[in-house]
Amino acid sequence: MGANANLGNGVIDLVLRSGPEAKIVLLILLVFSVVSWGIVFQKTWQLSRVKRQTTNFLDIFRRSSKFSEVQAVCRTFDSSPLVGVFQAGYAELNTQLRQGQAAASSSPDTQSGRPTLKSLPAVDRALLRAAAVEVAKLEKGLPMLATTASITPFIGLLGTVWGIMTSFLGIASVGSTSLGVVAPGIAAALIATAAGLFAAIPAVYFYNHFLAEVKSLTAVMDDFALEFLNIAERNFT
Repeated sequence: MGANANLGNGVIDLVLRSGPEAKIVLLILLVFSVVSWGIVFQKTWQLSRVKRQTTNFLDIFRRSSKFSEVQAVCRTFDSSPLVGVFQAGYAELNTQLRQGQAAASSSPDTQSGRPTLKSLPAVDRALLRAAAVEVAKLEKGLPMLATTASITPFIGLLGTVWGIMTSFLGIASVGSTSLGVVAPGIAAALIATAAGLFAAIPAVYFYNHFLAEVKSLTAVMDDFALEFLNIAERNFT
C-alpha cells in the first residue's frame, strides 16, 4: 500500500512539475477519456434497453394475428429498432391497400375482393430505408470511440516527444547528465504516453464490443424484415 501511495504521489508531483505544453496534452487526453467513458455508459444502458424491448416486441409480433394489433403496442417498445422498421413497412402496406381500394371503388367493373398489394418490392424498400435509419441511431457515438482509440496514443506520444526534447534542453543548460537531473524530466514526459494509452485501450475494447452488438441487432432487423415481407406476401398478394 505504501509503495502504491508513493507511486501515486510521484505521478501527481510529476504532472504538477511538467511544463504548460505537457499539461495541455494531458488536459486534451482527459477530455477524450471523459467523453469516451460517457459514451460507454450511455451506450451500455441504451443497448441493454434496446435488446430487452426487441425481444418483447418480437414475441408480441409473432403472437399477433393482425398488423394492427402490433401497431397498437409500438409506443410501448419505442426503443426497439424493430418498431421503426415495422411502422415503415406498415405505413407502406396501408398506403398501397388504400390506393387499391380507392381504385376498385371507382371502377364499377372491378370485382370486390380482398385488398392486394400493388408492389411488394416497394414494401421491401421501405423496410430497408427504415432499417438504415435505425442502424444509424444505434451507431451514434461509436465514431467518437473510434476517434479516441486511434488518436489519443499519438497525442500522448506527441506530449512525450515534446517533454523529452524539453528535458534534453534542460540537461544542456545545466551541463550535467546525472540520473537525478535526467530522470524526472523523462518520467514526466512518459506520463503523456501512459495517459494516451489509458484513454485509448478502453475505447478500443468498447468500440469493438458495441460494434458487435449493433451487427447482431442489424441481423435481427434483416430477419424481421424478411418475416414481415413473408406475411405481407401470404395475405395481400
